[in-house]
Amino acid sequence: MSIRYKILLVILPLLIAPLIIAGVAASLSARSGITEVAQEFLQFKAEELARYAREQWQLLIENDLADQEEYVRVAQRSVQAHASGLIRRESELIVALNSDGQTAFSTRPIELLQDESAELQGIAAERPTGWHTISLGGEPRVAQSVRFEPFDWTLFVTEQQSVFYRAVRTITNQTALILAVTLVVAVLLSILLTRNLLLPLGRMATTMREIIGERDLSKRVPILYRDEIGDLGHTFNVMTEELDEAYQQIKQYAFQAVLARRQEQKIRNIFQKYVPVDVIDQFFANPESMLTGQKRTLAVLFSDIRSFTSIAEQLPADQIVESLNAYFSAMVDAVIERHGIVDKYIGDAIMAFFGAPVQRENDAALAVHAGMDMLAALEAFNRAQRQKGMPTFRVGIGINYGPVTIGNIGSEKKMDYTVVGDMVNLASRLEGLTKVYNVPLLISEEVQRHIASEIPCRLVDTVTVKGKRETTRIYAPAARITAEERKAWQLQHKGLEHYYRRDFTGAARYLLAARKVLPDDPIIKMFLLRCKRYLHTPPPPDWSGVTELTEK
Repeated sequence: MSIRYKILLVILPLLIAPLIIAGVAASLSARSGITEVAQEFLQFKAEELARYAREQWQLLIENDLADQEEYVRVAQRSVQAHASGLIRRESELIVALNSDGQTAFSTRPIELLQDESAELQGIAAERPTGWHTISLGGEPRVAQSVRFEPFDWTLFVTEQQSVFYRAVRTITNQTALILAVTLVVAVLLSILLTRNLLLPLGRMATTMREIIGERDLSKRVPILYRDEIGDLGHTFNVMTEELDEAYQQIKQYAFQAVLARRQEQKIRNIFQKYVPVDVIDQFFANPESMLTGQKRTLAVLFSDIRSFTSIAEQLPADQIVESLNAYFSAMVDAVIERHGIVDKYIGDAIMAFFGAPVQRENDAALAVHAGMDMLAALEAFNRAQRQKGMPTFRVGIGINYGPVTIGNIGSEKKMDYTVVGDMVNLASRLEGLTKVYNVPLLISEEVQRHIASEIPCRLVDTVTVKGKRETTRIYAPAARITAEERKAWQLQHKGLEHYYRRDFTGAARYLLAARKVLPDDPIIKMFLLRCKRYLHTPPPPDWSGVTELTEK
């Protein structure tokens, strides 16, 4: 919207609003005054008719004729005649209605509609005296009603609504005409005023469009008046000069930015094969943060191929590399899909962590899901290996969760973005324990505590690993379990409660029941053998059920 129309939108309401307010006020005042006078006039007629009816009734009473129907009808006809005498124009109408809703008389013939009779009867019953807006014969009317009990009449003195408010409409139309003429004059004067006022601004806008369209910062705005608009044009000319200088600098900066962006992309393309993308993003976002280590609580995952040395001895070098590349691709995809970072390859082993450089609330669960995804990807990898006639792989995965130190660790010539800490060693030990307990995936007690609500886990054992004095319970998670597995796990856990209380007989009873559900389960078999051994040779008094493992 142009400034001309904006000025008009400001000026015109200021001119029109007072006129509208004055016109509406005059119209309302006239309507109120006329309505009041007309109401009083109709009320006067209604009261006059009621007074005359009372006089007729009084004559009947004084002459002891009130109980003679013939004389009563004569009095009623006299009242009807008096009502006709009160009529001054054809638009007026007086109607008498009895309590049955029947028309006793009317000053001229009229046929009431059914709903009109019901409406009049309702008025006669609820509010027989007062001012009403009604309809008679399908014609809107205003009415003043009065009740006359001796004749059982409700008298309605009415006037056509259109006639009643005719003077009000005349005043309203005259007011609207005045407002319309005033509006036209105000618009014409405002257009002429704003056109002359905004002429310099229009020329200034034309010059600006030429500068933009031709990209020629040498053009200048003509100064027509030495007023505020002239100051605006002068300021624009000064700004144009400054923009011309800034434009040259911007081109230089843009050229440098393009070179820097290309250089950054080259660095990313080179290093993203060796460094996680999140680490590269963090480096470019905040290079200083990469120079120091940080304390973080995160999840660490270790995986290793079982008996890879014997597998490698069966294959030529090119097939070993081909198989490893396919295996690592499947495993790394599973880790990255769960927002993990592949830290390093240790021979055929993989170390990954979850929670850095971007930390999430469910890092422990993400690590466990990644481990289960790796096992699912391994099945697909082994199917492809069998189709090629090549040996399949078996893996063990260990996951721990806890505090570590993370950062760029190494020498000036070679550094790795990695994690160190005692919990990292425990994750590595858990991976090694998968061979001992014949399960593909083991997690620590700390991991189980974080995922117990969303991933089913079974207790495998309580151990102390080599190099650590603290005990930890180890668990085997599962993506999904059958009803039989759920029942067997529950029986096993109840049996282990007795086992750790040295009640080996009670423990064996639950474990035997679990074995009936899962006959080939290695964990259940292991604890049954322990119970049998301890029943034969009880453990020492300080026995706590902890298994001490001396191998890595």
